[in-house]
Amino acid sequence: MRILSGIQPSGTIHIGNYFGMIKPMIESQDDGDLFAFIASYHALTSVKEKEVLEQNTFEAAVNFLALGMDPEKSTFWVQHHVKEVLELYWLLSNHTSMGLLERAHSYKDKTARGIQANHGLFSYPVLMAADILLFDSNIVPVGKDQIQHVEMTRDIANSFNHAYGKEVFVMPESKVDDNVATVPGTDGAKMSKSYNNTIDMFNTKKKIKKQVMGIVTDSKELDEPKEWENCNIYKLCELFMNDNELQQLQQRYATPGEGYGHFKLTLLDKINEHFEPYVQKREHFLNNPKEVHDILAFGADKARKIASAKMEIIRDAVGLI
Repeated sequence: MRILSGIQPSGTIHIGNYFGMIKPMIESQDDGDLFAFIASYHALTSVKEKEVLEQNTFEAAVNFLALGMDPEKSTFWVQHHVKEVLELYWLLSNHTSMGLLERAHSYKDKTARGIQANHGLFSYPVLMAADILLFDSNIVPVGKDQIQHVEMTRDIANSFNHAYGKEVFVMPESKVDDNVATVPGTDGAKMSKSYNNTIDMFNTKKKIKKQVMGIVTDSKELDEPKEWENCNIYKLCELFMNDNELQQLQQRYATPGEGYGHFKLTLLDKINEHFEPYVQKREHFLNNPKEVHDILAFGADKARKIASAKMEIIRDAVGLI
């Protein structure tokens, strides 16, 4: 079973990214044949600064390697290092109806938020389809907002297969992990950089402490018992604590004498403890960029061999001999 995931190089990552997408992806290395790429072409729809894209791409590679991406277990590369995806993008464009793209929720949402409408943004699902179909992907783990893109990939693949009378493409299936909880931000809404409510994974201890201490709570005083059920601090502690630790924390909430500041410091300690090994690995990769680039080149070589062989089949099907 081949699993494919794309990773946007979006700069600083937060604990919502980790529990919502990164951790399940890393764990999937033991579930099948994982293909994971840094989506540098996709990033061009929003990033227009050369230096920013270069730095974000490098940091994305560093972050994922630090968090456990294993180049021996998986195929891990940067999207633009395997150019075949652009050739397939064009071929698939000729089997993609305008109506299909016009129905894309993501395009409508982004343009409604003021993002400039252009061809790259409009045809984003076709490039995503090329990413998926080029590697005969069976499973594509996605958030609920990306299910439509996988369905569009299936529509495009069906159109292509029907046009040439051959089962050229494997039909991918989306996978949504319903057990992955939405990680709340410091204000209780979904953690997102666009909401400015994140707690970073890799930042200075001072900055992370400031983010944790900024978690919104009610105004109960020290001498009052507190409710843990709907507390933002407790919800975040659930990500890092076992059942016994959570029961002890519940007892502390029910016992007057501690304020929310005490609970925030407990959460901060758990965050630092959990990510400390990853911080050390990240420092190693940041200080050894050649090692990072060698790993990415190794992954691109593996991906390119598969992509090249697949493109031979596709070119033959359409008559590009």
